[in-house]
Amino acid sequence: MDRSRPTPTTALLAALLLTGLATGAGPARADAPGNPPTAAGPAAGPATAPPTVADPAVHDALVAALRQAQVDSPNAPARHICYATHVAFIGWQKPVCDGRPNGTEGQSRAIQAIDIIATNTGGVCADANVQSIGWQGWRCGDDGTDILVGTTGQSLQMEALAVSIATNGICADAYVQDHGWLGFQCAAAKQVAVAGTTGQGLRMEAVEIVV
Repeated sequence: MDRSRPTPTTALLAALLLTGLATGAGPARADAPGNPPTAAGPAAGPATAPPTVADPAVHDALVAALRQAQVDSPNAPARHICYATHVAFIGWQKPVCDGRPNGTEGQSRAIQAIDIIATNTGGVCADANVQSIGWQGWRCGDDGTDILVGTTGQSLQMEALAVSIATNGICADAYVQDHGWLGFQCAAAKQVAVAGTTGQGLRMEAVEIVV
């Protein structure tokens, strides 16, 4: 997947969190869902989203990708986030980590679900805004536990993704129908970053997440 705009570096992430500035422009931004649990991870209590069964092969691939990211990190232990998207007419994509794009560009294929795993973050929460459903409800996982949002097998496009992290900060960007990459949206610890749009019927086609 071609990428002309750089991924936020640690310094850029810090600057964005301090200033509250986005890195791009586009259609009206997504409305954020309700606040996530106070603390990400199992201690936050049961997830509010309906249960979705993760594909065991996707789970294993995410765990492997996360382990490789840790091996490749020059300064261990480092924060990492890995994710895989389920794309219309294709299925699950190979996981990527730390701000790399996942999904498709220029093929008019919607993301339908996203599986996310992180480490050294204190836990991560995610919510998906889905066609004909709206915001599903927060799902949270501790470090090393993947969380799945969206749907599979229902031909429903995701239109926005909300993410929240327990420590430091998180940024997310979405490649959206008719608009391309919207620009990274960032949030400090236990706040919400939202990528994509709501109420416009525009599909997400690719996503990037960085911690």
